[in-house]
Parts: sequence; structure tokens; C-alpha cells
Amino acid sequence: MIVILKQNPNPAQLESLIAWLEEKHIEVNKSVGTTHTILGLVGDTAAIDPDLISALGIVEDVKRVQEPYKHANVKFHPAPTVIEIGAQKIGGGSLTLIAGPCTVESEEQIVGIAKRVKAAGAAILRGGAFKPRTSPYAYQGLGEEGIALLKTARAETGLPIAAEITDSAQLPLFAEVDLIQVGARNMQNFALLNVLGKQEKPVMLMRGHCASYEEWLMSAEYIMAAGNHNVILCEGGIRSYEHTNRHMLDLAAVPMLRRLTHLPILVDPSHAAGRSWLVSEIAPAAVAAGADGLSIEVHSDPEHAVMDGPQSLDPDAFDTVAAKAKALHSFLAE
Repeated sequence: MIVILKQNPNPAQLESLIAWLEEKHIEVNKSVGTTHTILGLVGDTAAIDPDLISALGIVEDVKRVQEPYKHANVKFHPAPTVIEIGAQKIGGGSLTLIAGPCTVESEEQIVGIAKRVKAAGAAILRGGAFKPRTSPYAYQGLGEEGIALLKTARAETGLPIAAEITDSAQLPLFAEVDLIQVGARNMQNFALLNVLGKQEKPVMLMRGHCASYEEWLMSAEYIMAAGNHNVILCEGGIRSYEHTNRHMLDLAAVPMLRRLTHLPILVDPSHAAGRSWLVSEIAPAAVAAGADGLSIEVHSDPEHAVMDGPQSLDPDAFDTVAAKAKALHSFLAE
């Protein structure tokens, strides 16, 4: 349920209304806009009489919300959410470039890549330390050592670091990671999402390979309902009947989600494309669709990468893509 208040509501009446709702075990989220204040009611509102609330002098309108996600719903929070990671603001019309290797291999590798992507305009360094793989025999990442190497790269360049978590038991190792990524395979790992919701660090939630928009937003709701509202959505492709590409990049998700949620929306063209040349082609398209940023895999020597070399850009190619993305974003903002 949403309660839209009249301009400049009486503070005493407003506090009385909020106290009354909380007595009925309703969580009240207050969003103050330039002209109106909106109260988003979360919980079992079936017993709340909207006519009773509408009769109050400070209330302009009351609406019931049908979507099951409340915290992530744009109706509850009309202004776009902007999440700060270091000096970078994600959302609200800015363009954030996140770049780095699929997996951290060595200090020389991660520090070298960090310097190159920063020079090209990347604001956050990504790198995998824990890698969820289809085969139990495949390379699983450096683990704790990989996190330590990312921290070394941050010390060398000043870039905030992002890494994927695969198990809640790993959370202590992420204490100094700036952005925690939840991969597509864990999008509906609700126990993990609940744990991440009980800490304040920003979370980038990848879309599951077969997830609908509502399922994706409900996963974000798990994190937010637990208390952490620093959630970023990232479209990385979904499965389809077409096998030419690794996954189908759903760019329609960006404008569609704008109508459904206030959360920032990023696109990962590397995960979807599976081919470096295709990444270069579709990354600008994501910017044109209105994405708040891109997350791109970059490796100094893709041909000899431990994993996912074919979908990784070399630093020179990333320079070109980053320049195109920034120029297009500036053009569209005019």
C-alpha cells in the first residue's frame, strides 16, 4: 500500500499516523520528494482500511500495490537510487564502468590490468576469487589469496574492488571488498541473499539465467527486506533456444526495469556474448538502452587466460569500448 501525503503535512499528524501503522506491525518507508511525501507500507496491509487513512487531513491519496516486491518497487521510491562506492556514484544518470579479469591469477596480472582499465575510465576493478563452475573438476579460483591480490591492486591504483561471493561462509573475507557480486547461479540462493541483507556493503545482483523480471526483483527484495538497500541489478544474459551466442542479452530489461524499480541497472555484455568481438559491438547498445553502467571482462593476455579468455577484451580493445561508451552517454545526456 502507498500513502501519498499532501504538501507540507503536519509533523505531529504524520508521526501519529506512522506510530499507528507500526502498532499494526506495518513497516513504513518514508520517501520525501520535491512536492510530495510518500509512505510505502510493507507487511500484511489486508486489514488496513484505505478509506480510514484517506480521511486524514494530511493524506492526498491511498493506493494498493499488487506487485509482491515492495522495497524495490519504484512506486514506493519514485526517485532513482544512487549508490556510492568510493568516489563513484552508481545510478541517477551517471555511467559507471567496471572492468577487470574473470579471475585473479597473479599480482602482476591484476595490478597491470587495474592500471590499464583505470586509465581508460573504469571506476571499479572487478576480479574473481571464488568461481562457481559447472564441473567440480574445473578451476575454482584462488579464493582468499585472490581477495588479497585485489586489495593489493586497490592499494596500487585507488580503484574500489568488486568480487563474487559464492557462500555466506566467505563473508568475513569480503570485509574489505567494496562491492559484493552475487552471480547468476546464486540469484535465488535465498539464504545467501538474507545474509548479505544483514550487512551494509553494496551488492550487485546478477540476473539468473532463466529468471523473469519479477523473480529477479524478488531476489533483490530478499536483500532489502533484511535491511540492506544498497542493491544494484546487473543483466548478464538469459538462456534461449539460440545457441550461436552464449546467452541472449536482454537489453529490453533496462527500460522495462526503469518502470518497475528505482534500483541502478548495469549490463555485463561479456557474460552474455562469450566472444570478445561481440562484447565490443553490444556494449554501446547497453548504454543506448539506458544502462547505468557496464561490467566488462578485461585480460592482459586473453589467449592464455586461466578461464573465459574468449570473452575477455584486451586492454587496447577496452580503451576503444570505454571511449565509445562515454561518448555515447554524453551525447544522449545532451
